Amino acid sequence: MKKTKVVSQSITTAQSGLTLDQSARQRRYFISMMIRTACFILTVLLPSPYRWIALFGAVTLPYIAVIAANAGRETIKKDAIFTPKRKRLN
Repeated sequence: MKKTKVVSQSITTAQSGLTLDQSARQRRYFISMMIRTACFILTVLLPSPYRWIALFGAVTLPYIAVIAANAGRETIKKDAIFTPKRKRLN
């Protein structure tokens, strides 16, 4: 006998729960801050040309981490914006 895969149907277009979204964003932010910490440690340990690359990563990573953590859950959808069609004058 063949086993058929059960496909569940969704009756809504609702997004995932806020707690799931928040935990995913917190995890991404935490990982990027750990990479930043590693960059600071490498800044101390590495020789001169590589030290500046690690320092650049440590300085710019907070900005990138905040942008990445805040991106994702958008409140305005394209379908929600009302744009009436204008009649053309001939």
